[in-house]
Amino acid sequence: MSLAIVHSRAQVGVEAPAVTVEAHLANGLPSLALVGLPETAVKESKDRVRSAILNSGFDFPPRRITLNLAPADLPKDGGRFDLAIALGVLAASGQLPANALEEVECLGELALSGTLRPVQGVLPAALAARAAGRTLVVPRENAEEASLASGLKVLAAGHLLELTAHFAGHTPLAPYEARGLLEDRPPYPDLADVQGQVAAKRALLVAAAGSHNLLFCGPPGTGKTLLASRLPGLLPPLEEQEALEVAAIHSVASHAPLQAWPQRPFRQPHHSASGAALVGGG
Repeated sequence: MSLAIVHSRAQVGVEAPAVTVEAHLANGLPSLALVGLPETAVKESKDRVRSAILNSGFDFPPRRITLNLAPADLPKDGGRFDLAIALGVLAASGQLPANALEEVECLGELALSGTLRPVQGVLPAALAARAAGRTLVVPRENAEEASLASGLKVLAAGHLLELTAHFAGHTPLAPYEARGLLEDRPPYPDLADVQGQVAAKRALLVAAAGSHNLLFCGPPGTGKTLLASRLPGLLPPLEEQEALEVAAIHSVASHAPLQAWPQRPFRQPHHSASGAALVGGG
């Protein structure tokens, strides 16, 4: 079969829209064309994929290869599509059964040796894959984070060879069993540390108990930020859906895989920050 389709996910803020990686092999001079609004990191994936496939002991087909990342009007960035592209090329060239890739979604960056490297924004992709009813394939470092989406079947691998052996039916991978992220909840600043300010403390307690908005006004140095930083400690622990939303933001914003179950956040932007600085410009 000269056409293979592999499912993946892009990253747009804290959303993970579906991306279909289509690999087609045709007769002609050997070449590789990548289309579908790829940015530089995605364009460079064809060189990483070629080396990963060869160093894993497979043949890179000497044919005219066209790779399409659909939908075509959605910008694609990062190295998260490397694994899906590699599996698509192997399936289109007949080195992997294409039907084994129908019910999975793949995320992962490839090293030249074929080793899988972790990527950002796995949790939003995991939540989207769970909603779509598909299995998620991720690098081993991202597996614990993906498992936060309860009910999702996660396959974790450290090398391209592990996945090819799984999809070929030689050495099936067992679904990843979550060990549980560290519940890293350092103690919140205590309201008892604030001396005086009885009226402001009372306002904090009323706002926390009734889920009200609160506005502190006063000259610099009177303790407005000090008091506001104590508010998260008065609020109840995050519910699971709230914690997932916070963790999804951490997953997208951080370059390291999620290591701890997050607590209720507190932010203190400077009063001179612009609107673009608050929500992100560009």
